[in-house]
Amino acid sequence: MSFSIAGKTAIVTGAANGIGLAISREFAEHGANVMMVDMDDKQLAKEVKGLPEDGNVRHFSGDLRERLTIANLLSATIDAFEGVDILVNASRQIMRTDPLDMDDDSIPTMLSQNLMTSLRISQAVAKRMIKQSEENGNSDAPVGAIVNMSSIAACRTNPDLMGYSMATAALEQMTRGLATALAPNRIRVNAVAFGSVMSASLQHILKEYPDYRDDIEAHTPLGRIAPPTELAETVRYLSSDASAFVTGQVITVDGGRTLLDPVRSPAH
Repeated sequence: MSFSIAGKTAIVTGAANGIGLAISREFAEHGANVMMVDMDDKQLAKEVKGLPEDGNVRHFSGDLRERLTIANLLSATIDAFEGVDILVNASRQIMRTDPLDMDDDSIPTMLSQNLMTSLRISQAVAKRMIKQSEENGNSDAPVGAIVNMSSIAACRTNPDLMGYSMATAALEQMTRGLATALAPNRIRVNAVAFGSVMSASLQHILKEYPDYRDDIEAHTPLGRIAPPTELAETVRYLSSDASAFVTGQVITVDGGRTLLDPVRSPAH
């Protein structure tokens, strides 16, 4: 089975930095058409210039919490590439939560940004994928793939990250629900839960708490923090026909960190 994504069109959110950027680069380098999406227009435009100049990368900026922005994104992708085959929901936000503060709005913020936005864009893209399949008239070929970015926070307990943990746990259940709903349409939905990976948020935390690196590595059986490129390779697998019989799964990429007791330090 082929790991190729050449010629396929992918939408990647959260693409201006960190994991979303690494996934965009991985896809572009393997011949996919990539629509890079982020709210940070300036950083997004800067990163696009550093990607292969073969005409297969575009970028779109906007607030995906707005339904109109999602509609405009889909229209821009279709105008540029005539369709969409892959969606990677890599946009995410991390906020601390005070579990006992009734005025703390971090939980609804996390649910809106990390769960509902991914759900709405998945719904919109899935409808487009189904329409494309009906127009092509091929009842046997794979129609599309959706990959959600989760975190090991979904199965760990950290009160300071309760909102983020709740949102990622719900995202994994959403992944399973959509996978079941879309399976008759030959659209696969999976998620990648990561930890001990050098995300943009982890880079920021390590600047503030340098000693946290030693704690992470000590609690990771493979003894290191992985670059985002290793996560991007897993996402490419889930987006390719090599995973044609894989749906509704959450693949953990954490160097074995969830096998041990939680790291009792600043959040991942």
